[in-house]
Amino acid sequence: MTALELTRKHILGHRRRVSALEERLPPGPASLRRAAWAGLTDSMPRAAQLSIHARVADTMPAAWEDPSLVQVWGPRFSAYVVPAPDHWVFSLGRLSDDPAGIRRAESLADRLEAYLEGRRMAYGPAGRGIGVHPNELRYAAATGRVLLRWEGARQPVVWTVPRPNVDPEAARLELARRYLTTLGPGTADGFGRWAGIRPPRARRIFDALGCSLIPVSTPIGDGWILSGDEPSFRAEPDTPAPARLLPSGDAYYLLHGRDRELLVPEARLRPTLWTPRVWPGALLVNGEIVGIWRRDQADVTIQPWRSLASAERAVIKAEAVSLPVPGVAGGIRVSWVGELAG
Repeated sequence: MTALELTRKHILGHRRRVSALEERLPPGPASLRRAAWAGLTDSMPRAAQLSIHARVADTMPAAWEDPSLVQVWGPRFSAYVVPAPDHWVFSLGRLSDDPAGIRRAESLADRLEAYLEGRRMAYGPAGRGIGVHPNELRYAAATGRVLLRWEGARQPVVWTVPRPNVDPEAARLELARRYLTTLGPGTADGFGRWAGIRPPRARRIFDALGCSLIPVSTPIGDGWILSGDEPSFRAEPDTPAPARLLPSGDAYYLLHGRDRELLVPEARLRPTLWTPRVWPGALLVNGEIVGIWRRDQADVTIQPWRSLASAERAVIKAEAVSLPVPGVAGGIRVSWVGELAG
């Protein structure tokens, strides 16, 4: 099959479109589920809340707690906010296909369920209660039977839920589809790094997608897209939003290796966004990442990579002031460094 040639403009236009980063969705549970469709990382406390704000209008400070959403230990064992009906995608979709790994995960889930007896408990005492290091409970999460609530300052609270009535292989394929739709064109290696799955298993999952994949050529190399996504990749990009502040680890730039080159072409700038430790937020202006930002309580610091027009600066500030940050009294204070210093 001849590879479909895709330009950077069309790829990023598709990604912004499917990620609801062009125009905010209306308030409501359906929009929250769509915003979290590919999972929202929440390892930086309330990052998921700010990712929702970038996608859903009139986001309130407690939107991440809506019953339409739940928290799980998802890809790379990170805390994720995901759609409640689909939590199996991000948990069961990562369950090992090795018999020993399956037995380990199921045994931990069985023991935790028996110990909790329907209770919710901080993961420290819960892990010690069944005789394991609390961090081992993350392996039990891959069964789809463990949910959590983590507020950042305290230990996660865990509890068990009924086993999802989904075949693990179906969950793995759905996880790969969500990666391809959100961050495609993709590769088995890119999927493995995104999902925290070892390369051999990631390749097996990609192989199982079979005829639903279309080969494509991109400015950074060859990849694959889902056949159902082809019209969106071919379509002209929508009008981009004036500004969005994407928090640390947002799904839009949760990329590794060469995949980052497409989003940020300038090599000198990439290390400032994808740092060795905690990533800053990404500043999205008119469809392009043009800088980074950080927040300390009510203080938001914005560091653009280029000079910004006064109109751009105004919409960025308005976006920052609108951040639905819990517990911040007196409003957000915005400061500028780098290009706009002084």
